[in-house]
Amino acid sequence: EWIERLNKAVEYIEMNLEDKIDYAVASKIACCSVYHFQRMFSYIAGVTLGEYIRRRTMTKAAFELQRSDIKILELSVKYGYDSPTSFSRAFQSIHKISPSATRNKNIILKTYKLK
Repeated sequence: EWIERLNKAVEYIEMNLEDKIDYAVASKIACCSVYHFQRMFSYIAGVTLGEYIRRRTMTKAAFELQRSDIKILELSVKYGYDSPTSFSRAFQSIHKISPSATRNKNIILKTYKLK
């Protein structure tokens, strides 16, 4: 039953990657406190909740960059970054390439997802 509730909380997170994710809402879906949800999530997923969200956001952003003509500035705002520089830094830390290099259709992107 816990895994089923956790999966529903992850669904909420996935549906809101472009918005600010409310940990209280996710923990309510999982029927536990925010503290307990974050601890259990980290234990089960092997990464913190914040790191999971960052990796999933950057995965989604990378595919959007490759499949559209969206400007990096627009994408950084869309995913809640204050500047294209901070977005680029976060992007590069996950994908090991710059956002602009991702536009190359021959680049194979890494996808981060819970197993």
